[in-house]
Amino acid sequence: MVALIKAVGAEAALMLAEIHAEAFTPDEAWGENAIALMLGLRGHFGLLAIKADQPLGFALGRAQAGEAEILTIAVRPGVRRQGIGRLLLRALMAESAQRGAAKLFLEAAEPNAIALALYTSSGARQVGRRPRYYADGTAALILRIDLADRVKI
Repeated sequence: MVALIKAVGAEAALMLAEIHAEAFTPDEAWGENAIALMLGLRGHFGLLAIKADQPLGFALGRAQAGEAEILTIAVRPGVRRQGIGRLLLRALMAESAQRGAAKLFLEAAEPNAIALALYTSSGARQVGRRPRYYADGTAALILRIDLADRVKI
């Protein structure tokens, strides 16, 4: 699937919240206000994947002081397994590097094999573990991608 990536800000918060609600359980989904607040903070950014003006998914990140973090990547269920998550991850990595980040951090639920496969195939390495991090008691793995090894700007 050929999709385009475009930068979005707080003006897109409602649409992003709708996508997040489709991609995550009700307990995990982020609302419009939370997304708008994040996108209004210094160093935070949003990237939207679209095809034929249809939003497919998005990524939120932040980059400051030489480091970046993936806040979320959400892909609509109907277009999963078509490379949208990988496209968003690569765009987030590139945007983070352009903003001066050398390292990109993220957290993923330990049993989330699909997300972990995406991240590790993109160069992520485990650097920590947070036991009982999520509300259901699941541990979070802390991963790091060294952008200098992965992104040429």
